[in-house]
Amino acid sequence: MADVHEPLVRRKSKKALVDYLVQFRWILVIFVVLPISALIYFNIYLGDMWSAMKSEKKRQKQHDENVQKVVKRLKQRNPKKDGLVCTARKPWIAVGMRNVDYKRARHFEVDLSSFRNILEIDKERMVAKVEPLVNMGQISRATCPMNLALAVVAELDDLTVGGLINGYGIEGSSHLYGLFSDTVVAMEVVLADGRVVRATKDNEYSDLFYGVPWSQGTLGFLVSAEIKLIPIKEYMKLTYIPVKGNLKEIAQAYADSFAPRDGDPAKVPDFVEGMVYTESEGVMMTGVYASKEEAKKKGNKINCVGWWFKPWFYQHAQTALKRGEFVEYIPTREYYHRHTRCLYWEGKLILPFGDQFWFRFLLGWLMPPKVSLLKATQGEAIRNYYHDKHVIQDMLVPLYKVGDALEFVHREMEVYPLWLCPHRLYKLPVKTMVYPEPGFEHQHRQGDTSYAQMFTDVGVYYAPAAVLRGEEFNGVEAVHRLEQWLIENHSYQPQYAVSELNEKDFWRMFDASHYEHCRQKYGAVGTFMSVYYKSKKGRKTEKEVQEAEAAILEPAYADEA
Repeated sequence: MADVHEPLVRRKSKKALVDYLVQFRWILVIFVVLPISALIYFNIYLGDMWSAMKSEKKRQKQHDENVQKVVKRLKQRNPKKDGLVCTARKPWIAVGMRNVDYKRARHFEVDLSSFRNILEIDKERMVAKVEPLVNMGQISRATCPMNLALAVVAELDDLTVGGLINGYGIEGSSHLYGLFSDTVVAMEVVLADGRVVRATKDNEYSDLFYGVPWSQGTLGFLVSAEIKLIPIKEYMKLTYIPVKGNLKEIAQAYADSFAPRDGDPAKVPDFVEGMVYTESEGVMMTGVYASKEEAKKKGNKINCVGWWFKPWFYQHAQTALKRGEFVEYIPTREYYHRHTRCLYWEGKLILPFGDQFWFRFLLGWLMPPKVSLLKATQGEAIRNYYHDKHVIQDMLVPLYKVGDALEFVHREMEVYPLWLCPHRLYKLPVKTMVYPEPGFEHQHRQGDTSYAQMFTDVGVYYAPAAVLRGEEFNGVEAVHRLEQWLIENHSYQPQYAVSELNEKDFWRMFDASHYEHCRQKYGAVGTFMSVYYKSKKGRKTEKEVQEAEAAILEPAYADEA
C-alpha cells in the first residue's frame, strides 16, 4: 500500500460520454426529478396531516396492529429456503450514497412502510414516541409550535428516526447531547424470533439498547422509539465569525467557538457549526435560543432563511468573510433545516445555476430534489462515476485532531467547502461499536469531560478540485487512504458512505465484541445480514453471506498478529 502521506499523482483526464451525461443531468432534474419530488413531498405532507388528525389512542392501536403483522410475517419464514430477512423498501429509497446492493443477497422481505406516525408527544416526561419512518421535517413541524424539539434534530428533512438510530445522526447541538442515538430513551424492537421487546439503558434488554446504534438494522426491526425532547424558543440568535489563517489555526478557532479554554459553561452555545471554504478561510457559527420578544427588538435583524427565494445558507454564511462578524435571528425551525434546500452545497453540482436569484425566485420552491429520485434516475454508469469522481464522506475525529484531518483532506482530496460539527462520544457501561479513546478522561484536552470525549464530524461533500480542473482522480484509492487514516487515528466513518474497507479493516475501525454478543444472544445470526456485509461496497450473493455467517465463530476482527 502506498504511504498515506504521499499525495496522489493526478494527470489530465479525457472526457467520456458519462462526463457529458453528468454535465447535462440538470435537464432531467428540472423537468422530471423536481416536479415529481414536489408531488411526493406534497403527498407525504398530506399523509402527515392525516396522521396528526387521528387521536393518539387510534395511532397506537394501528401501531400495535402493524407490529403484529411484522411478527406474523417473520414467523412465516422458513430459514432453510427463504434466505436472509430484509425490509421491502426499494434500494434507491435510502438517503445514503452507498450502493444498496446487499438486498441482492436478501430475499425474505418484511414491509415496514406503515411505520411513519408520531405516536405521542409526552410533555410531562419530555419524550416523543415515534415510529422509525418519521422524518425530521415531520417531527419538527409537530413539536416546534409547542416550543419543544428533539435534543438533536438532523438538518435534512428526509432523514428518518430509524436511519438516525440504526446508523448515524448529528446536529449542531451534539456537542451538548451527543449523537442522535444518545438521545433515545427507549426502543421497541422485533427480534428474529418474533418477540417484541422494549429496550432501555437500565432494563433486562440494556445490552440490546446499546447494541442497536450503528448496527444498521442487523439486530432486529426497530418499530418505535422514545426520544428526548428539550424546551426551545422561537428564534435562534446566530453569530457568524469569520476566521482566516492556515488549517490548524482554523481548527483551533473552531474549537474555541464552543469549548472555552477556561471551561466556563456559560460560554458554551446551544448550537455550533463551522464551514471551511478554502485552505485559509472559514466561518464559525454559534447559536443560542432567543424569544420572539428579543428577536423583534428594534435594531435586531430577522432572517427567514427558509423562504424559497433566499440565498443558499452556506453562501449566505460565506458573506461573513467580507462583512466581518455579524448577528441575526432565524426562526428556529427554519434554522434546524437550513441545509435542506440546497443539500448543504451538493445542489450546486446537481443544478449549477440553482443558486442564481432568477432560478431561486422562479423554481426555488421546488427544491430540494428528493435524494431517492436522484438515485433512481442516475443509472449504474453515473452512480459509479459519482463514486469515483465525487466524495460524500464524514470523518468522525477527536476534536484535538481536527487540524490534522483538515490537512489530510486538503492534501488527498482538496474538497471545499468542508462542514464541521462537534459531538460528544460518551463513555458507556459497555464498549459499543464506536467508543472514546482509552484514557481520554485523564488527558484534560479542550472540550473533553470525565464522561465524554469531544469528537468532530468533518463533512466532505463535493467534487474534488482535481475533478473540477479536469484532472484524473482515483476516488477508490482516495477513500481507501482516508479510511486508513481514520483507523490509525481512532476515528470513524459513518456506514451510509461508500466504503472501501475489507472485513478485517472494518473491525479494526469498529469494535465487534458487544455487537457480536447481541447478534448471537438475540438470534440475529442467520436471520439478518451482519453489519459489515450490509455496509460492504458492491454486490453480495446469498451464498457469500451465508458462508460468512457460517464462519461467525472465526471472526475476521480477531488480531492475527
